[in-house]
Amino acid sequence: MFPLKDNIPTIRFPVVTVTLIALNVISYFFWQRGGLTLGDPSSPHFQDNVIRYAQFPYEITHPGKHCEAVGQSIACEGMAGVTGSAEPQPPTWLTLFTSMFMHGGLLHLGGNMLFLWIFGNNVEDSMGRVKFVVFYLLGGLAATLLQVLVHPDAAVPNIGASGAIAGVLGGYILLFPRARVVTVIFIVFFFTILELPALIILGFWFVQQVLFGYFDLNTAGASGGVAYFAHVGGFAFGLLAIKLFASERKRRQQLAEARY
Repeated sequence: MFPLKDNIPTIRFPVVTVTLIALNVISYFFWQRGGLTLGDPSSPHFQDNVIRYAQFPYEITHPGKHCEAVGQSIACEGMAGVTGSAEPQPPTWLTLFTSMFMHGGLLHLGGNMLFLWIFGNNVEDSMGRVKFVVFYLLGGLAATLLQVLVHPDAAVPNIGASGAIAGVLGGYILLFPRARVVTVIFIVFFFTILELPALIILGFWFVQQVLFGYFDLNTAGASGGVAYFAHVGGFAFGLLAIKLFASERKRRQQLAEARY
């Protein structure tokens, strides 16, 4: 399923949502120097940027230890068989935030920004701009927390805005469960476009993440790939915290202007 738009109008121009999208796009093309396919993995700058500014669970659970690329693999200080010290790295706390604005390729970036645009503008409306910034960043941190709890010793660079965006999705599904979302449904080589309730679209997405995370935990895929538990952690944060951030008055105003 691939959402295209929802029927909840924006009350004010979504300054924060647009700014977050712009920051992610600028970061990918001008800071990471990502390419139009898979982030140009052959680029030494791109690789070095990921190693330095991505979030490594190992670095979080081993304070003061850092990871770096050694040939085609990654070695971390303090690991069995690893000697010497890593080159100077940015502080680990900083990577908790920089990793939220990094992506592994254009499809990764585009998919995340589409979800943020469709669902973020309405969540921003429901709580205001300052609260939305805090909500978004806390969602990203909650995503990191669960991923680290599940894979505390993983020497794998985690990047992407999807954990923070998952927090937005968790909030949206409670605020607007009956919102209509125009969605592309792919069936093998064919597709159709349907208008479905947000509860179905986002509920199905969350169940997918839980199942994929479970299977990943029980296979070799646990060592890398998609950080499914980050998605689960972010979404759970959104579910639990949205009532603390959102205004019921604003939500009712948004629903009153929705097109059903």
